[in-house]
Amino acid sequence: MKPTARDYSLIGRNAELAVASGLAAAEWYQTDIPRSTIKALMKRSDGPAIRDTLIWFALLVGCGAGAWYFWPSAWSIPFFLVYGVFYASAADSRWHECGHGTAFKTRWMNDVVYHMASFMILREPTIWRWSHTRHHTDTIIVGRDREIFGRRPIDFAKLILSIVPVWNVCKAVYNITLHALGRLTAEEKTFIPEMEWPKVYRDARIWLSVYAGIIALAVALQSWMPVLLFGPVPKIYGHWLAYYLGVLQHAGLAEDVLDHRLNSRTVYMNPVLRFAYWNMNYHIEHHMFPMVPYHKLPELHEIMKADTPPPDKSTFHAYRDILPVLWRQSKDPDYFLIRELPPTAKPYRSDLHGGTVIVNAAQAS
Repeated sequence: MKPTARDYSLIGRNAELAVASGLAAAEWYQTDIPRSTIKALMKRSDGPAIRDTLIWFALLVGCGAGAWYFWPSAWSIPFFLVYGVFYASAADSRWHECGHGTAFKTRWMNDVVYHMASFMILREPTIWRWSHTRHHTDTIIVGRDREIFGRRPIDFAKLILSIVPVWNVCKAVYNITLHALGRLTAEEKTFIPEMEWPKVYRDARIWLSVYAGIIALAVALQSWMPVLLFGPVPKIYGHWLAYYLGVLQHAGLAEDVLDHRLNSRTVYMNPVLRFAYWNMNYHIEHHMFPMVPYHKLPELHEIMKADTPPPDKSTFHAYRDILPVLWRQSKDPDYFLIRELPPTAKPYRSDLHGGTVIVNAAQAS
């Protein structure tokens, strides 16, 4: 492994430095928006999420039935490909939004979809709820944020292998087994309250029981179809779109800053991708105001875009910037991309970053 000055562990040197330097649970920059406007945007509603969830279920059932009907002929392949995307990639954004409790107005609807999507993408619900809470409190703060993508120096082989996440799925199943045995890792103990640990163990045991049921059904039917349609396997062949879109959120941008305009990215996408992604392409807006529901993010974007870097025009446009930065970060871990603000925006505040932005801006130019 290449040498690095960064320790991304939650129990290592950078974790202590983040606390000592005031980067942990700190004040973040926020665009000035009238309180009444934000309050109106945060108002929850069941309608949009019920509509989108019913469409999602219909696509899953339709594609799954097509794959089963045409199996084992080659005609089943396109059905599997579409099914996998809606199983493992669209579920990722449903997991995310319902985890925030903002998709539906009704709490049990958020909880049902959250637990279902968690199972589909192998993210244990209690662990990842707390992990994502930390991600929002300490976004891309080294030693505090467990969900940092593209840890520096960049390991390109690891990034490419993650497109088809065989290793990640094996690691997730191992962790589920560990939790079912009543054990947590040292890192997990740093962000999951002790009173929540029994939930982790209970959920892991339920999941392993469901996995056993899927295998038993496959044996009873003498068919691979239950294994191909449910459990960890669809995650392997359907995760690629979530990965492709997820990279756009923060890759190549600054670490250890307290302004989401510096460490997050908004990218325009077509309606199909926005449906699959539940508007998470408006990522600066989401991080700055995480309690605004996904269906209100386009409206929030219009309100605050004069204060944020210009969005990338498409995913291809964003990757045109990201890939050269990641390549350079494979050799120079201190390099990152600074997005230029429009003249109407408030400037980046060096007082929120201890001068880090000013110093590294020179390195990044």
